[in-house]
Amino acid sequence: MLSPELFKKIKRIEIVSKHLVENVLSGDYLSTFHGQGLEFSEVREYQAGDDVRLIDWNVTARLQKPFVKVFQEERELTVVLAVDISGSSEFGSRGSSKRELAAQLAAALGFAAAGHGDRVGMLLFSDRVEYALPARRGRTHVLRGVRDLLSFRARGRGSDLGPALLRLPSLAKRKAVVFLISDFQVEDPWTPLKGAALRYDLVPCLVGDPAEERPPAGMGMVPCRDPETGRHYWLDTDSPGARRAWDAAARARREALASGFLKLKSDWFEVRTDQDFLGPLVRFFKARERRSQQGR
Repeated sequence: MLSPELFKKIKRIEIVSKHLVENVLSGDYLSTFHGQGLEFSEVREYQAGDDVRLIDWNVTARLQKPFVKVFQEERELTVVLAVDISGSSEFGSRGSSKRELAAQLAAALGFAAAGHGDRVGMLLFSDRVEYALPARRGRTHVLRGVRDLLSFRARGRGSDLGPALLRLPSLAKRKAVVFLISDFQVEDPWTPLKGAALRYDLVPCLVGDPAEERPPAGMGMVPCRDPETGRHYWLDTDSPGARRAWDAAARARREALASGFLKLKSDWFEVRTDQDFLGPLVRFFKARERRSQQGR
């Protein structure tokens, strides 16, 4: 049973996501994510400029003039939403937690995929696989995944990408688009990410909060707790040295992630709890579409 508060939250996400998909994201999604191959459509008479490798020699011999095979892109995709629900996902300094932001993003991506007949699956993970929803078609299926994303209580508190990415073949038997939604606060993300990027169209989605990059000033000594390890420590928010060290560590971490994603040749984007996720998502779609057209 869902609490009234959670029910309202899910309904609000559903309504907002439906509006975004129908009015903003639908065309961008379709032009950005293509099918997994080509399938034969028909033959037609050869025209100047056609690729001679596509000539159908059997039909050409029978009709005594050249004909070529015509192929069309296989449209259907499998989309997997792999979402980090470890302890750090519960953090949020601007009204919503990173987990709630992840749910909004997952809903928009899931409804966009479902609207074009693609199959959508979901994988929730912490330091283990917490929940897996097989890939199926339909908005109702996506909505079920969003509901479970918001309501599921994780057993683990830490983060580990390995078990989640190793589980992907059970959700996507063939090549799929995998949106990996996480704050990537893990020891070594690169070993499991390399394997997944070789097999799937991997799209890392970095979820952040401004307080993780720069703690609020003027609060003196503040007690803090690591939500994944449970470790307690004190932070002097008035200390210029402590604040510089915090800023430097956050900047170095983000630069390392950006550099690593680039080496993987994975398109990625970042969303934050203090900003609307729509802008970064649309910019990602547009940039990916441009790269796709340049590569053709």
